[in-house]
Parts: sequence; C-alpha cells; structure tokens
Amino acid sequence: MHDEIAQTLTGINVQLAALKAEAMVNVKGLQKKIARTQRMVEKSVDIVHRFARELRPTVLDDLGLIPALHSFVKGFSKQSRVHVRLTVYAAVEQLDNARRTVLYRVAQEALTNVARHARASLVDVSVEKLPHSICMKIRDNGKSFQVNRVLDIKKNKRLGLLGMRERVEMVGGSLRVESAPGKGTTSAPRFHSPTATGFSVYETHHRPTEGCS
Repeated sequence: MHDEIAQTLTGINVQLAALKAEAMVNVKGLQKKIARTQRMVEKSVDIVHRFARELRPTVLDDLGLIPALHSFVKGFSKQSRVHVRLTVYAAVEQLDNARRTVLYRVAQEALTNVARHARASLVDVSVEKLPHSICMKIRDNGKSFQVNRVLDIKKNKRLGLLGMRERVEMVGGSLRVESAPGKGTTSAPRFHSPTATGFSVYETHHRPTEGCS
C-alpha cells in the first residue's frame, strides 16, 4: 500500500513539473495535462481512504475481530486466488481493543506478504487458546526464506515482517516466525491472557473465485 501511494504521488510530481515547463511554451496543451493530474490526485485520495479502512475497518469496532478477519480473508482470497482457511477461538473477543487490532494488522500484513512473496496456494489462519495465552498462527504452503537474515537487516524487502514484530511487542506480546523449505512459513503472535474462557470456535473456508467458463 505504501508503494502504491508513493508511486502515485511521484507521478503527480512529475506531471506538475511538466505543467510548469508547458506553461512557458504551449498554453493550449495545459488543459489536458491538468485534467490528467487531477485524475491522479483523485486516485491518490482513493488509495489513502482505502488504506485508512484497511488499517482499522469499521467492522472491527462495530462487530469485533472475528467478523473483521472473515471480511478481510474473503476479499484477500478473491483478489489473490489463494485458498484461506480461517479458524478462530471465540474468546479472542475478550482481548482489549489494542491487542485485537494488532492481531488484525498482523494477519493483514502476513497475508499481504504471502501474496507478494510466497507463491502459496493455501493459507491457514487460526486463533488458539493456549495455557495462559492466546496465539494466532498464519501458516502458508509457499516458498521459504531466511527469517533471521530478514529480521536482522534493516534495509530489506520484507519491512512488513519487522513492522509485525514491533506492533506485537508494543502491546506486550511476542512474535514467532518460522520458515523452512517444503514447509512454508508460519507467523505466530502470542499474548498472555490468563482470564479468557470459553471454547466455541468459528471456522470458515475461503476459496478463490473461479472464472466463468
């Protein structure tokens, strides 16, 4: 999302520079270029609005984490054509807003990384109750990478992974990331939660939408 915004704003800057040069030699050509720049501005506004909705969707506040995850993975599966299985321990809704938001953002970032890098066909997203803690797992069947190398290098192509770890640690949690050839990658944020009770489970599958034949 950051790259998309940056590319659009860079394009606007290029168009404005061209307009400045054009104004000196060809006044008639300005109208078309101004209209093109206006469309680029409108596109950037739409991107920012979409970015804001994805950072914290209204369904997360109105209905909770489980409906928010369901909505996101459904859209992700449709767009990426990756099959996603979602299984959620219902008492996760007892977590405070900050931690539920972090779980949503981690799932969002992990699935985005899957779409960009993993070449996976299947992702399992689960939220489990463990002794004294709640753990989310995002596990894919795609290609692996060197986790330590990615986390130790500041300038890398997977800044989202560093952001995931920082978000989780800011609210008192921990993030485990494992990746191995033939086994894909698992990202697992965990929060201490000694008081969570209840064992009902929400489960759903989201398969890529097939095209019409």
